[in-house]
Amino acid sequence: MAQQFVKSVEDGLKLAKRIYFGNDRSVSPPRPVAMEKSSHTLLPTSPMLYAVISDPAIVDNPDIPSYQPHVHGRCDPPALIPLQMNAISVEVDCYLDTAFVTVNGSWRVHCVKGSRSCDCRLAIPMSEQGSILGVEVDVIRRSYCTRLITTEEKEDTAKAAKVKDGGFLKPQIFTMTIPEVDGGFNLSVKASWSQKLSCKNGQFSFTLPFSFPEYVTPVGKKLPKREKIHLSVNAGTGKEVLCKSSSHPLQEIRHQAGKLGFSYEADVLSWSSTDFMFSYEVCSIEICGSFLSQSPSVHDFDQREMFCLYLFSGNNQSTKVFRKEVVFIVDISGSMRGGTLESVKNGLYASLSKFSPEDSFSIIAFNKDMYFFSSSLEKATKETIENAFQWISINFVAGGDTNILPPLDQAIKMFSNTSGSIPLVFLITDGSVEDERHICQVMKTSLTNRGSISPRICTFGIGAYCNHYFLQMLAVIGRGLYDAAYDVDSIELRLQKLVTSASSAVLANITIEGLAHLDALEVYPYHFQDLLSGTPLTIYGRYQGNFPDIVKLRGTLSDMRSFVMDLKVQNAKDIPLDKVFAKRHIDLLTAQAWLSENKTLEEKVAKMSLQTGVPSEYTHMILLQTDKVKQTPEPIKTREELGEIDLAKLVDSKGCKIYSLPSLGTSFGNLTATQENIPPGSGEAYSLESAETFVKATSGCCGKLVHACCCMCGIRACSRLNNECSIILTQICTAISCFACSDCCADVCSGNE
Repeated sequence: MAQQFVKSVEDGLKLAKRIYFGNDRSVSPPRPVAMEKSSHTLLPTSPMLYAVISDPAIVDNPDIPSYQPHVHGRCDPPALIPLQMNAISVEVDCYLDTAFVTVNGSWRVHCVKGSRSCDCRLAIPMSEQGSILGVEVDVIRRSYCTRLITTEEKEDTAKAAKVKDGGFLKPQIFTMTIPEVDGGFNLSVKASWSQKLSCKNGQFSFTLPFSFPEYVTPVGKKLPKREKIHLSVNAGTGKEVLCKSSSHPLQEIRHQAGKLGFSYEADVLSWSSTDFMFSYEVCSIEICGSFLSQSPSVHDFDQREMFCLYLFSGNNQSTKVFRKEVVFIVDISGSMRGGTLESVKNGLYASLSKFSPEDSFSIIAFNKDMYFFSSSLEKATKETIENAFQWISINFVAGGDTNILPPLDQAIKMFSNTSGSIPLVFLITDGSVEDERHICQVMKTSLTNRGSISPRICTFGIGAYCNHYFLQMLAVIGRGLYDAAYDVDSIELRLQKLVTSASSAVLANITIEGLAHLDALEVYPYHFQDLLSGTPLTIYGRYQGNFPDIVKLRGTLSDMRSFVMDLKVQNAKDIPLDKVFAKRHIDLLTAQAWLSENKTLEEKVAKMSLQTGVPSEYTHMILLQTDKVKQTPEPIKTREELGEIDLAKLVDSKGCKIYSLPSLGTSFGNLTATQENIPPGSGEAYSLESAETFVKATSGCCGKLVHACCCMCGIRACSRLNNECSIILTQICTAISCFACSDCCADVCSGNE
């Protein structure tokens, strides 16, 4: 998908050469990017808008027609011409370890004749663990806004137009199509998302993709343009906070205990060519934290009180961590072949190289069988690590099926004689298996029997075919960390980061006194993780009752001494706790709903998603178009003010149109892709919507036939039919309609699907 996007932008830049900018020598078209760098530079590195061009004949300057010769043919796939940007401003609010970003920008359709229109593609690159919260677009006669609806409400949008292109271009690049924008007109866009702050060596850092290519600068005489960034930080600890670095010249506008405020405004001739980066440090060399409490808003469907424990290890680099005892469990099934397994190898090499001689480790490679580097833990001497490298190079050969439970069970048994350390298991896989719920139950029983110093299970998912919610639940059960790499390029670095973070525990077996007497208590995660060096620990929950003024926190330090800290309960009036923890809360509840197959939990996740704007597996994003009228229309109310939205009525109403956007969820794994050993990222992503359409269409008299032939390739083929194939398939289906299959053919070949 990303490669197709790059090719479409390449074609768009070539088409843009048709645009006539006049004879004024001070006016020259922007220089296109060098094509040999296309694979990197043509993916969006800042918020961008593109004109979607299927008919190249419509490409021209809307102000000065060039009367160029007519171009025959069509662009398939459509070309993407980057639109010129007129204004940009950004608001960033950092709370605890999460940043909320709002971008306001204006772009002009400078490349389409004034008498014609085209779709426009919005692309928003986000950084670490970003989650899109909403988009609003304003054009001359219409406005658009995104809304989340439940999966049940989605049935009411059967008449809604479907937008094929959109969703995530790559894991952190959100795209959306805005239909039929007239040439020469401006689009005003407001986009919001949340993302995790990066934390390394005690410093928190925020990165905003803010590097605009030269060709989005409006063509004309060089006139200054204003770019703005406003940044606020609320560290939540009450400790002194210091700015450590910034990519752009910031003016400090606020400096209080635990809080910072900055502003950047500049008149520029060309837009920023550098990502905006900012880092800050919480001034504490010892373990510090805060316990925050907050009442819900009147619109919150859950009226229980909220609380948050925020714990930070401090920025003392000499803080002693627990000794490492690690078992790596690596999937070497057939789907791991190629660059996936090579990247995992490189990540393991780099991680093992950082082990010290007093650490110990072992490695288990698995497909349907198991292959052991050693039957017990080995000291991480230089010689042992070199032997491990050789063993990896020989035994990491992709092939066979996937069977996770046996190696996981064997890894837990290797820690039978552990003392004075926190045992760690790293499960690395790209596939789904049928017994995932059984694996969770077995691990829950096994770890419970081992007491407080039980092995921590960390999970690392690769690609979109593994069940990421299973891996998250397994990590919660094992008090470990979870991370994922959805593309091959990010595997090595993310795996190294996971191993480094999980191996740096400074405080284990954390408990909070004072919670037992509370009513209706829910805590996420329900098994507290360890406090890691340089990384904050956050625990979120809901309750009824009264908290004591002081809560007591206990844990075990790396030298096995007991640790006790008293934390004063404070009112978090300046921090929206429900929104800060919305993404994590929704993911954990979704994993619980998957494990327990609990419909009530699914409904709760959907309500949280609608309330906070964070997409989930049980909600769907739509684009609501509203036509402007001469009279001032009544402002669109929020869901809380409006109550349930009558989507069926909206679809049929005048001046309003609904577009159904592609799914934003990761789903619950793909057993078919795993069984067929399809590598992550190979070909197009498996389309759940296409599969649902195909199964629905063929569920009648052809059910048995489809059961035999409905493989992933067939579904993918049906979802990508061009016009010629559609005509042929329609003729075939018409021919067989005499066998009472006309309903099936109508659904399969319907243009609406």
